[in-house]
Amino acid sequence: MTDEIRLDDVVQMKKKHPCGSYEWTVTRIGADIKMRCNTCGRVVMLDRMVFLRRRKKLLKQGPIPADVTLGFAEQEIEGDNSDD
Repeated sequence: MTDEIRLDDVVQMKKKHPCGSYEWTVTRIGADIKMRCNTCGRVVMLDRMVFLRRRKKLLKQGPIPADVTLGFAEQEIEGDNSDD
């Protein structure tokens, strides 16, 4: 299984949640992975390595992330009047 994690990935974990669901949706990616239970809505954060060990399989891959993360490439900095 690939180690690539995307936002909105739907993953199946090895152990079920107390509500009975195995399916979780990834809502944040970083050093920790934040995910939401698809049945009860409970939000949990796991260390990346713990997440990779505990997931069983990828059910649905999220969209490919954009190249520009914050959109600074197209914005001009206001107050920069170098033409004076």
